[in-house]
Amino acid sequence: MESPLDHLDEESKRALTEFKERVQDCTSKLVDTRDEYLLKWLVARSYNINEAEKMLRASLAWRQTNGVDDILKWTPPEVFQKYYSLGKIGYDKFNCPVYVCAQGNMDLRGILQSVTKKDFMRFQAYMTEKVNREMLDETLSNGKNKYCQMTFVADMENLSMRQMTYKPVMETGTEQTKVYELNYPENLRRIFIINAPKIFTIIFNFLKPFMHQATLDKMRIFGSDKEEWAAALLEEIEADNLPLHYGGTMVDPDGDPKCPSKLNMGAEVPYSYYLSNSAPVPKDYMETINIIAGAGGFKKLKYKIDVANSILRWEFMTEGGDIGFKVYYKSAEEGIVELVPLSRIESHLVTEEGEFVSEKPGKYVVVFDNTFSILRPKKVRYYVVVDPPVPGSPTAPG
Repeated sequence: MESPLDHLDEESKRALTEFKERVQDCTSKLVDTRDEYLLKWLVARSYNINEAEKMLRASLAWRQTNGVDDILKWTPPEVFQKYYSLGKIGYDKFNCPVYVCAQGNMDLRGILQSVTKKDFMRFQAYMTEKVNREMLDETLSNGKNKYCQMTFVADMENLSMRQMTYKPVMETGTEQTKVYELNYPENLRRIFIINAPKIFTIIFNFLKPFMHQATLDKMRIFGSDKEEWAAALLEEIEADNLPLHYGGTMVDPDGDPKCPSKLNMGAEVPYSYYLSNSAPVPKDYMETINIIAGAGGFKKLKYKIDVANSILRWEFMTEGGDIGFKVYYKSAEEGIVELVPLSRIESHLVTEEGEFVSEKPGKYVVVFDNTFSILRPKKVRYYVVVDPPVPGSPTAPG
């Protein structure tokens, strides 16, 4: 089988030889000592040998600090096994394994309230190491996929603002992206994003500054036109290696077109898994409002944002039961634009946290709504703040 080494020009070959000599003292610590693996670090740093060496040594230090070499001995919490969506469905036309994540169906909020952040990040490393170990074992066995790359399909169908504006989801997503980029270079051959709703653009723009250009070049993003994205998938994946639900011909033994025997499609996490089943405790910095029941039982908090890409953050809890919550943008040109649709939040059980990148300057309104309640008034303790854009965003200060 062909190797990426077969296509190197003389300058690249010389760079690889020098890089190997520079990191010779690291050989015993590498998970893969083949030239194909070392080449990944050079490619990730555009053949800058000094930067590639720095990246590799920093990654080895990260692995030691976080016990990554022994991570496959760890048993992840049950909530991951039952509710985290990821599955290997087959292979693409380049002999790379294909993994699918039903991102839109996954209850990341619930998962993150059921495990510590440390365990969540540990699980990300665990799954990546597991996939990489399987790829390496296969290539050593059959000589295929020598560059040890995978194809990843992220299905955004049913993606909700309530999931994506939850602060820990954005925080762990950012950290996960950074960790992957710094420690698993050239791991992905192709990334398909399918059924991407409008809100995906906001999320993607938030994560984009942390991605290497080589990763961005491998991404193909599609909306909800199944005919379009299914055709793109079938260009690179044979139909018998793709579930019928995604445009292929594969079905489970019982005829299920989603192939749940290969892919966990995700579901809402029951409260019984949550780490804290006691009522949330108000923070000292929170303000308090009382909201009556029935007609007129709502409060609007208005915030004027002057700088594009500023971040509107919120945190709140309630006493007396759940509360309706929504966020919208208002302008003379567009009228009211719903950003976080109205939904009833069980903030009497778990403190609600979220954030939204405000792409446009203007008036943003946070609404607490108790009009659905006939008799029960609610006490809302909240904290809402506008933070400046993150470094790297178009309007962030230089």
